[in-house]
Amino acid sequence: MRINPATASSTIATQLPPLPQPPDEKAEGGELREQFDLFVGQTLFGQMLKSMRKTLGKPAYFHGGRAEEIFTEQLDQIMAEEIGKASAEKFAKPMFDQFVMRRR
Repeated sequence: MRINPATASSTIATQLPPLPQPPDEKAEGGELREQFDLFVGQTLFGQMLKSMRKTLGKPAYFHGGRAEEIFTEQLDQIMAEEIGKASAEKFAKPMFDQFVMRRR
């Protein structure tokens, strides 16, 4: 049996479903993307900083007590947000693209 290459490629192409297109941020709303980036950044980097702080012991002298612990938790939250914003394009964008494609 001989297959004509010109008709075979068009037949195969009509049988395959179209490839999903990457989401358009403007169509999805910039706020959704910003919230997604913020959530991913806070979740990943927040947990990373929290784990890092657990490995450090309290100093023998000059520890600020509970006030210092609260301040470092707030500092870690701000750092996680900023690290999340800085790495959003490389880290959170592929996750956001997958999230949006699964919703469609």
